[in-house]
Amino acid sequence: REWTMKTSIVFLLCISVFPGFSQGRVVREDETGFAECNVFFPGQVPPEGFTEPFHVKICQQYNKEPRFATLYSTKDKIPLYSAFKFTKPAQSEEENWLVEPQIDDPENDLHEMVHEADIGGTVANLGENQALTSDYVGSGYERGFLNPSLLNEEDFQVATYTLTNAVPLSPALSKSWHRDIGKVVEQALIPHCSNADHLYLLAGAIPSSVQVKGKVSVPESLWLAACCNAPEGWSLGLVKNVNDESSLTDLTVRELEKQLLPGVHLFKGNCGEDKQSQEKREAVLQVVSQVRSGEQVGTSKNQENTRILSNNQENTKENNQETKDSGLVRRVAGIIATPFIKLLELLIYIFVELVKLVFYFLWLVVKRVVGTILDGVYSVWNGMVSYFKAVSMVLISIPYDIGRVIINIFLGFLQIVRDVVSLTYKILSIPMGFVLHLAAFPYQTICAIPSVLKDVATGIGGTFSLVIDATAAVLHGFYYLACHIVKRFVPKGSSDD
Repeated sequence: REWTMKTSIVFLLCISVFPGFSQGRVVREDETGFAECNVFFPGQVPPEGFTEPFHVKICQQYNKEPRFATLYSTKDKIPLYSAFKFTKPAQSEEENWLVEPQIDDPENDLHEMVHEADIGGTVANLGENQALTSDYVGSGYERGFLNPSLLNEEDFQVATYTLTNAVPLSPALSKSWHRDIGKVVEQALIPHCSNADHLYLLAGAIPSSVQVKGKVSVPESLWLAACCNAPEGWSLGLVKNVNDESSLTDLTVRELEKQLLPGVHLFKGNCGEDKQSQEKREAVLQVVSQVRSGEQVGTSKNQENTRILSNNQENTKENNQETKDSGLVRRVAGIIATPFIKLLELLIYIFVELVKLVFYFLWLVVKRVVGTILDGVYSVWNGMVSYFKAVSMVLISIPYDIGRVIINIFLGFLQIVRDVVSLTYKILSIPMGFVLHLAAFPYQTICAIPSVLKDVATGIGGTFSLVIDATAAVLHGFYYLACHIVKRFVPKGSSDD
């Protein structure tokens, strides 16, 4: 079924009058797994190993009913996987892309997913942890579903139009991925699982370092894991490389888990891989091979007949003898025809692979020849650029070297003149100093005479003053001694006289 992504359509009706609205509930840490969305996993046990703090569990709902589960990476701004079940293809597609307010603002009162144009600034940090429509506009990428809307009936389909279920894909890759997945699920998985309710699907993406507008990671590859959790069950993994739109590699679930994060387990008990029906798995792989090679698989009527035939074979013990004989004849005919069918399929497969090999070989030859020519042209161009660069540097350096030589010559001449002047000054300074000192001697001698005479006069005056002071001191001593003797020996009555 051909499917093309359309551009975002603004809601024409308000939330209050919209007949049914999608709700993506972010699962709280105290809840087990994905809460009510655990029903989309075998044994209600979600995949193990996705334990990073930026992994957010979302239970995608519509009309308050769980529709599918999503593990979202707030670091890469894309979902890592979406878990769902096949319902039935929708008859119409209407794009109403939504965002999850609680991823950016956990305290927000909006518990429903809404169109970002209807938020009106009520969500803090909008777009910090999730992708927005503006991140895809003009980027060359489309919003590719992990849970394809084309595999869901109308109510389920509305719930898939959320940016937490979308990854950046080129238009061609988006078209081929959803076309291949639709065919594989409808034509290979559903017809070979005895009960469609037992078929569990995981669609995921492996982020790369390439980002859209430096924010949203572009997937490195896309993958699908299927588990038919039935008595005659089976499991299967498919991988599509984003660099090859036609690629679709089948592998076991364990092989797929090795390409994901270390310690990842997608299904509980590996979906009973040790007890799987190899016959059913080979039948699924046969249809997958036909889808990969672009062949037409049987119509839905033939698929229903195949399913009825399988059920009849499982219940042959309850039928009458005539039915047993008829079933035996059909089985014998099938056994006889199987080798020829297998041989035809092998021949077709070999032919297709040979054609692919031839085209791949031609592509390698053309690539190698073109690469060699481009390498030669690049080398010649680099040589010419280097040659002209060297010549230019030499031509530019000639005036610079000449100017530097002239400046050095001028500086040398100035140094010689300075040395000559310095030497002349030193020679002339020797006799001039002697003459100046000799001429200054009489002046210094005569000027010293007044100072000497002053010092002599000061000395004589000082000596005379000293003699007078000494004489006065002696006389005062005798006077004091005489007074003391008189007071000692003269009677007190005459002491006043």
